[in-house]
Formats: sequence, C-alpha cells, structure tokens
Amino acid sequence: MKNHIQKGDVITVPAPAGGITSGEGVIVGNIFGIAAYSAVEGDPLELATTGVYQLPKATAAVLTVGARVAWDNTAKNINVPGTGRFPVGIATEAAGNGITSVAVRLDGIGTVAA
Repeated sequence: MKNHIQKGDVITVPAPAGGITSGEGVIVGNIFGIAAYSAVEGDPLELATTGVYQLPKATAAVLTVGARVAWDNTAKNINVPGTGRFPVGIATEAAGNGITSVAVRLDGIGTVAA
C-alpha cells in the first residue's frame, strides 16, 4: 500500500509545553501515549499509544484487573474514570489503596471526559 504511513502503535508528535521525560504519560490533543525518550518542548517525540506499561497511580484509587482507567493530567497519574480525566485503557493487575503504580494496557483511543 503506497498510502500507508505507519502501524500507529508509536506515533511522532511535538513534545508538549515544558518538555517530557522518557517513560512519562502525556496528552497531545486527543492522543495519550508514553514518551519513548526525553524531549524539550516542540521537538519531535515518539509516543507509544498501545502496549502495557507500569504507570503511577493515584494512591487512594482502587483498581481491579480489567477495570477501565483514566489519566489525570494534573496529577500525572492513573485513576478511575471521571470528570476531566482522559480514558487510556484497562488495568492488567489489581492495585488497591496505598499502591502507587499499576500495569495498564493502553487502548490507543480516548477523549477527556466532560
């Protein structure tokens, strides 16, 4: 196919304001992904939009295996879906109150909840 650009599991976007560190979650427009490397604001940045990643979790959030999860862009962590949070995928492990990270399978889709 001569119109094929890429698979889409990793895409290139401009790094957000303030830059980004490798492994951090980031929202660019309606795209959520994990930074493949550190980049300064405006530089090309590769974002992984699918796969399973260990991500910081809101300490009080209680997640079960298979629970839908969302990214809180203010706190920079995974939480339960809710107003102002960006749906990113599902938890692939249980993580209760007091746990500060969780494995998440990114689904490559989502928009910020109103």
